[in-house]
Formats: sequence, structure tokens, C-alpha cells
Amino acid sequence: MTPIKNCILNRDTSFNPIWLMRQAGRYLPEFREIRKKNTNFIKLCLDSKLSEEITLQPIERFDFDAAIIFSDILMIPYGLGQEVEFKKNFGPNLGNIDLDKFEKLNDEFLTNKLSPIYDLLKNLSKNEKVKNKDLIGFVGAPWTLLVYMINKVSPKSGLSNSFFKNTTLINNLLNILDKFIKLHIKNQVRAGATIIQIFDSWAGLIKTDFDKYLYKPTLSLVDYTKNLGVPVICFPRGIKNYVEFSKIVKPNMINIDYNTDPKKLIDDIDIPIQGGLDPKILLTDRNNLKTQTRKYLEIFNNHPYVFNLGHGILPETKIEMVEELVRVVRDFK
Repeated sequence: MTPIKNCILNRDTSFNPIWLMRQAGRYLPEFREIRKKNTNFIKLCLDSKLSEEITLQPIERFDFDAAIIFSDILMIPYGLGQEVEFKKNFGPNLGNIDLDKFEKLNDEFLTNKLSPIYDLLKNLSKNEKVKNKDLIGFVGAPWTLLVYMINKVSPKSGLSNSFFKNTTLINNLLNILDKFIKLHIKNQVRAGATIIQIFDSWAGLIKTDFDKYLYKPTLSLVDYTKNLGVPVICFPRGIKNYVEFSKIVKPNMINIDYNTDPKKLIDDIDIPIQGGLDPKILLTDRNNLKTQTRKYLEIFNNHPYVFNLGHGILPETKIEMVEELVRVVRDFK
């Protein structure tokens, strides 16, 4: 059995698998070389040959226990027909929503538009470099996709004042997203994904109506994914109560963020845990990295745990610090 699946399904604590969110990305010089020649990010995600090469780059360098496909959570809005553009030093910029058009779309439309992602998974599942490793597909959670689609830009400065005004739009979009996120999950699993991770990058922005925006939409996806026969990991970044989330949504594994005190979780969460380390620790020194990494490994020593970060690896991270991180995790007894 592959390492992470073994941790999830068999609750094996004899080995801590390791992979990193955004492990195929800008901190890698070989990725920057490809990116320099491919300025359109969406096109790059939809180039199955290049995206396969990028997905494998961190596996070749660090021998991580899982490959996560090189893609983006905003491929769903793109697949529905909303304009999605990534601007340098700005981030995603989305176009207007055509709700009437979205409601008329059939499964074939999105599947065809995103078919290179499924080709990528089919190719990876046959690749010897990921043999005996987990192959992680992923989706954005309904709330986070709703935020991007309505807000149209990253909500780093908060949501627009008019965000919640059109309740009809919100309710209809949540229904549409539920349908097409499930389709994207199914297509990834059929193409070879052995695990699905649900990223709710902006879950921390939810202040009220947790059932409507967080629990019910995510539970719907979790139940669906489990019924497909693959484990599902949830990352509701920024929420205050991981324990309550885990009890209600019941993912196979919960990914915690770096603002969460791991000691407070260990007695109250009975499912496997992933992540937690602040990515900024990788920007410090080796001694600090070793101390902070071992802290998580020691806390979760008798709990099924996959080592990961509490958010994506930062672009300015040095290769030698990632090598050191892997060494510390591998050497931990």
C-alpha cells in the first residue's frame, strides 16, 4: 500500500510520509525555467506533457512520498467558462459570471475543457517515477471558489462590500459548484488519482452561516469522494475549530494550518492529521528548522501523521532547506 494511504487507512504510525503543498512550483529553478517560456499559467496547466514534467520535478529532487498534480483550484471556474487570468505580481483576475450559461452546461463541456488534466493523471499513473507513491488530485472547496468567482480577485484585503448581497447568485452558484466539483473529482479518480485533497484556502473568512458555506458543501464532496473508493483530505485553512470541522465533515485526514496549536488537537481529533509547519520556518536556519520540524513529529509520534506544511511552500525557499527538512523527517525515530 502507498505510504499516505497506509497512514490513513491502516493508521500506521511507524513511518511519517512527507510531501509539501505547492511542492511543484516557483522555489524550484527547473520550474522557473519552464515558467519563463510559458507565461500563460492556464495554458501551462492544460499542457499535459509540461504539467507532468513539473509534477515530477520535486519527486526527482526530494523523493517525496506523494506527487500532487500541477494544476490549480481555479480550473473549475475556467472550465465553466468564466474568464480566468493570472497576472504577475497580482494573482488571479476573474471575469464576469454568466449564471444562465453555467446552468445550461452539461458534464461533457467541463470534461472536454479540462481533459488535459485527466490526461496528465493517466500519464502519471503509468510513470515508474511515482510507482509506490500516492498520486494526489485536488479541488477547491465550494466556499473558496465562490469567493474567487464573485470577488473576482484574491480576497487578501477582504471580501467586497457587495459580496453577500445577491443571495440568489450565491445559492445557485453553490449548487452549480457542487455538481461540477464532483465531476472534476470523479474524472481525476478515474484517471488515476489515489487521493483527493479539498483546499478551502479562504475558509477563515467565514464568520457566520458555517453550515451553509463550510460544513454542508464540504461534507457533500467528502461523502461523494469516499463513495468513489479513495481517501479524501480536507484543508479548511484559517478556521478556528478543526475539531468541530473533523467531527462534522469526517474527512479521512485533516490538514492543519500553521496558526493551529498541534498540542491542543492531539487528544480531540481521532482521524489522521497532516501538515502544520509554518512555511516561513524554511526561510530561517537549519537548527530552527530541525527544532520546529521535530516538534510536530514528536507531538504526533503516536498519531497517524503525514508531514506537510501549514500552507504552500514559499517561492523564496532554498533547495538545501527542503533537503534538510526531508532528512529530518526521514531520520526521525
